Amino acid sequence: MSKLVTLSEFILDRQAEFPFATGELSRILHDIVLASKIVTRDVRRAGLTDDILGAEGNTNIQGEQQQKLDVIADKQFIKVFEASGEICGIASEENDDVVAFESEKAQAGKYVVLFDPLDGSSNIDVNVSIGTIFSIYRRISPIGTKATLEDMLQKGTEQVAAGYVLYGSSTMLVYSTGCGVNGFTLDPSIGEFCLSHPNMRMPEDGRLYAMNEGNIRICEEGLREYIAYCQEADATPLHPYSGRYIGSLVADFQRNLIKGGIYI
Repeated sequence: MSKLVTLSEFILDRQAEFPFATGELSRILHDIVLASKIVTRDVRRAGLTDDILGAEGNTNIQGEQQQKLDVIADKQFIKVFEASGEICGIASEENDDVVAFESEKAQAGKYVVLFDPLDGSSNIDVNVSIGTIFSIYRRISPIGTKATLEDMLQKGTEQVAAGYVLYGSSTMLVYSTGCGVNGFTLDPSIGEFCLSHPNMRMPEDGRLYAMNEGNIRICEEGLREYIAYCQEADATPLHPYSGRYIGSLVADFQRNLIKGGIYI
């Protein structure tokens, strides 16, 4: 039986790939791990306590109804990021504006994090997989000042790292720093994320498509034609396309990353 490689060990082994970070990126990833463990605990308690399930009564910036667990997860991630010392500010789907941290310790941070604390929150009450999505950037505003909107609105090519946490039958963290994609599964017996899916690559021949076909009539013609092709191909042995849609980007993307496919 091969030795389990924990996320902490993996990060330390890979630090040499990012000499400019001098451990800062590693600490941010550990912050994400800490917050995701707490969210995992709360997700596992959903249904056992009234203060987790159900709607909060507000809508987020996307116009979606906030769920109680949305708000709980958002507050938890912000609390961890603010205490980090590496992060000067965040942008979250659950907040209308950028959150620039006030403390001197935080303003000395060199990074910002953009995240959706709980993707697919409409699935919470029915016990279907949900997740957290995150993206990390180096700030462009002067160190020692408050984070700005410009820090958040950088090109995707400027990302330092990005990934997601899936809260499903197991909790899994998948991330990339531009040198491959690796997945880690939380072992609850030791409280550690362990390398379970090294060097993840999407199969070239995907046979799945995922989209909310309830919205197909308002889609552009080219997309409608593509979905019609996938549906017609179901009856053709050479093109066995199948529709699979969970409604949580993290869960749908995770399935397609492993099995091959497209998410719309």
